[in-house]
Amino acid sequence: MTSPPTPSLPGVAVLLAAGAGSRFIGTTHKLLAPLGDRSVLEASLAAVRAAGFSSIVVVTGAVAIPPSYLDDPTIVVRHNPDWARGQATSIDVGLRAVAELGSHVAVIGLGDQPFVTATAWRDVARAESPIAVATYDGTRGNPVRLEADVWPLLPTTGDIGARELMRLRPELVREVACDGSAADIDTQEDLAPWT
Repeated sequence: MTSPPTPSLPGVAVLLAAGAGSRFIGTTHKLLAPLGDRSVLEASLAAVRAAGFSSIVVVTGAVAIPPSYLDDPTIVVRHNPDWARGQATSIDVGLRAVAELGSHVAVIGLGDQPFVTATAWRDVARAESPIAVATYDGTRGNPVRLEADVWPLLPTTGDIGARELMRLRPELVREVACDGSAADIDTQEDLAPWT
């Protein structure tokens, strides 16, 4: 007897990979920097893939992502030409893609956070709340689940994402305790302990 198929996760994953990475001083962009046997972005993307979403939107911008990273039928690539105006513009691009895919739930994470686990992505995706946010040892991080009703409340420019909305509307927010780490790779010093 075969077991029933695992249902796909609610919503669409959105991985933001558009920023300049200007604090990372090195021969490559931080997303393409080596982390073990793969790059920072490959590690982040591997966790999203392993989570089991039926669709993943990758928002690109400042750096060209190697096509081999994105060679997966579940991945939809959207370029953000306004990436320099801040993370909010990339979130907007991602949310428009989620809507085009027919979903009313986006689960958003960052390409420079390679230690966010597949379990964290799954647990946040399954949290039924207008906004759900991963926490690590009590500190909020990523990913963040956003239902379509709150999308119009998000900023359209700047680098604050959903943080200000969560502060202003705490009644909409559910925290989800997660394993792993939301550590950003912003500098060579951030990367050094992991390599």
